[in-house]
Amino acid sequence: RVTLLELVMAKASEKNLVTSEEINVFMALADFLAGCFQEKCEVVLKLTSTADAEDEEALVTVRLLDVLCEMTSNNGHLEHLQALPGLLETAIDTLRLTHLAGKQAVNIFTATHVLTGQEEISHPAVGFKSHLIRLIGNLCYKNKENQDKV
Repeated sequence: RVTLLELVMAKASEKNLVTSEEINVFMALADFLAGCFQEKCEVVLKLTSTADAEDEEALVTVRLLDVLCEMTSNNGHLEHLQALPGLLETAIDTLRLTHLAGKQAVNIFTATHVLTGQEEISHPAVGFKSHLIRLIGNLCYKNKENQDKV
């Protein structure tokens, strides 16, 4: 699933969707991926436990967030994703939960807390908070209604 999401992200980063059929398929895919993220976003909090550091669902959810960030960076998909019900609220709630989880245990969601001496630990959740903030910012870009919600 992670590999499939990487392929979707590569396609999302392309700026040249030419046919309306491609655009419609991509919008349906965006709906599906946003729904998956909304359902599974709290699974990432399991990664704070060392026993669940390799949880496959959590790793897929981290990748889903990356794909949604890339999709909302493209103006062609942005308005559609900004209008999805609950996506912004889910991102904000997840940001709050990861912030609290980071305060209660070792904060694996922020790169500054993962450094030990000179070497950096490569954990799949590093940068998760920054990607949530990026998604929230993209969803609020030129959208007064979403800005008022935040």
